[in-house]
Order: sequence, then structure tokens, then C-alpha cells
Amino acid sequence: MKYNIEPTTEGPYFCTSKLLQQGKHGTKVGGLAHIQQKVLQKRTMHAHDQTDGAASSGGGVGDVPTDDVQYDAEYISPILIGTPPQKVNVVFDTGSSDLWLWSTLLPRNIQQQGRAAGHNIYDYTKSSTFEPIEDATWQISYGDGSSASGIVGRDTLDVGGVMVEGQAIELADTFDRSFAVGVPDGLMGCAFGNINTVKPTPVKTPVENMILQRDIPKNAELFTAYLGSWKDTNEADKGESFFTFGYIDQDALKAAGVSQPHWAKIDSRRGWFQFASTTAYINGTRLARPAGNTAIADTGTTLALVDDSFCQAIYKAIPGAKYDRYNQGWVFPTSNKADQLPVITIDVGGKQFAIQKEDLAFADAGSGFTYGGIQSRGNFDVDILGGTFLKAIYAVRRHRVSRIP
Repeated sequence: MKYNIEPTTEGPYFCTSKLLQQGKHGTKVGGLAHIQQKVLQKRTMHAHDQTDGAASSGGGVGDVPTDDVQYDAEYISPILIGTPPQKVNVVFDTGSSDLWLWSTLLPRNIQQQGRAAGHNIYDYTKSSTFEPIEDATWQISYGDGSSASGIVGRDTLDVGGVMVEGQAIELADTFDRSFAVGVPDGLMGCAFGNINTVKPTPVKTPVENMILQRDIPKNAELFTAYLGSWKDTNEADKGESFFTFGYIDQDALKAAGVSQPHWAKIDSRRGWFQFASTTAYINGTRLARPAGNTAIADTGTTLALVDDSFCQAIYKAIPGAKYDRYNQGWVFPTSNKADQLPVITIDVGGKQFAIQKEDLAFADAGSGFTYGGIQSRGNFDVDILGGTFLKAIYAVRRHRVSRIP
């Protein structure tokens, strides 16, 4: 949904155009109408189609703990906004560039439901440092047709002890129900600012402002992500999940068995941390990848999404694995032991990194099968390496912007 991907394998989901009507006189028809393109729809499935069931100097540094929720579907981190500070829990998303939040501009009934569900709602009227940005608006739209929008202001932001003055905050005054039932209080985009959605003029992201305002050291203009898992509870070598801003955690590097990170050349033209990923191996056998293949590392995506031929090769190497049309994805028997699962490595800018075998299993798909953690990227032209891949590494991202003279 996030990247507006269309499926390339068979199953109940497909993309189509849909007529949407504003609705008048208490009905769902009439009023203004428009065609919404590429809406994700689900076909009616008959019983015979359902195969397996449902499915340092010059600045400061910041350290932010993060909690994985819903079986590592997303990672939630606390930040502080305003004076006095108000705590909100957000997703640090390296695939987008907006900092937007639940706000007291939302309808009263949505706020009541949100608070009852445990949401923190930012109240700009209670912050002495909030300033509105005149005529600035924002809107986030996703491939499933869901969206959120509102106004923009500036306020003080505290990210793990790193203080950012006058950070642009996007306040939601409306959003779709999918956001109302979600876990986070908002989202903090950590990608490059050229895909920020604020109009008429895009705003700087928190990471960009940390650099421009010299909030983090000049020699450490970076942030890192260390994503654990609910499966790591009994593992001594895997600590709590966290993000750092302005420094690299040396203990995490040591745990990864390296003294220095491997640096991959980044192409930021599309706003993402995009890099060459032209090779992959399954049990030591090299696979053919699409010519000039690239990938992005995205903390805001749960699974790893790769091309169909790669998917087929992976699940061919897992005993009993098959394509499940009902779940529209690859599944394999839950009874498989670790030694029955393949060793899969993926190229990140010239170096192979292995996915943990335990993360090849994402969630119960019913009938004794597990939904795989690696799935098809559909018609998208880039691999999206989300949590399934990122949980195997300590990810360090340099973020270059021009400093204020």
C-alpha cells in the first residue's frame, strides 16, 4: 500500500479504478465525484480457491529506545514536542520525510476514541513555543487510498536528548480510519527532504535540522537503527531495539562482529536510501538478479520485498513451501526446523548480508503454515528491505545536507 505496488502474482487482491461519490441526503451516492486510480480491491473467493486459510564535539547525541509491536510489524519510539514537552510515540520511517502527529485539531469523537485506545494527542495550544506556519498544508496519501492531512507549525523537538529548535510539525486535522485504529501517535520521516509533502514549500526533516543547527557532531551526521524482535527474548547476544542520532553505538558494532561499518553508495534522488543490490545467494548459489537492480532500506516496511524470480528460488529451497493464493504470498510448514531453511544473503553496495533464518517466518498463515518474511515486490522496480532484513544488521545512515554558513 505504502508504495502503490500492484501485484504480479495471482490471488484475491488486484488494483483497479473506483468511482468515489461525496454522498448527499444521507446516502452514499450523489454529490461531488471523482475517479480514484489504482485502488486495492479484494476479489470474492469461492471455497475451492481457499487453499490454506487466513492469514562528541560540535553537538549532542540522541539515543531513543524503540518497541516492536504486533510481531515486529512496526517499531514505536517516544519523542518530546513543545514547551512544556508533550510525549508522543512515533514510527521512525526511513521511507518518508514528514513528521506528522495526532492533534487536537482532529474531530472530538476521533480524539476520544484515540485516548481510550492509549494514543497521545499533541495539543499545540499548551505549548508556549508553538508557532503556526501561515498557509502551509500537508497531505500524505498511500496506495490503498488512505490519507492524512492538516496544517503546519513549528515547535521544539526532543529526539532522545537532541533538541531541535523550530522543527516543522505537521498536525493532522483529518485522516482515514486506518490511522485511527493504528498503534503510533504519528510518524517521523527520516528519508531525504525532497519527498516532504508540505505545500507551498517543503520543510526540513528533523535529521536535516539536526545537521543544519549543529545539534549533532559534524563528524557524525548520521543516525542508526538496531531492530530487535519478540523472538529475541531468550537470546543473550541481542539487546533492546533502539535508534541513535549523532553517534554509532560501539557495542552494537561489536555484537555485529565488525569494527567499522561497511559503507554503500546512496542514490537519494527519489528521496530514499537507495543502493546497488545486484547479487544474492541461496545456500551459496548465486542467483541472477534484474540488470542494475537496486534496493532501499526502509524501517517503515515490515517485510523484505524482492522480485518474483528471487521469491520462487527462496521458497523452492524450503521443504513444503508453496504459493498460497488466499494469502497472496509464499508460505511454508511451521514444522520446518532451522536446518531445513536456506541461508539467504543479499548484496548491499558490494557486500553480502545474511537474513536471520528465524525471520524467514513472519506470521501464522493457518493450517500448519507460516507466512514468509520475504515476499514479492509486485511491479515495483526496487527491492524494499524492511524489518525482515534490517533485524539481521546494525544499520548506519549518513545524511548529507548543506550546513548554514
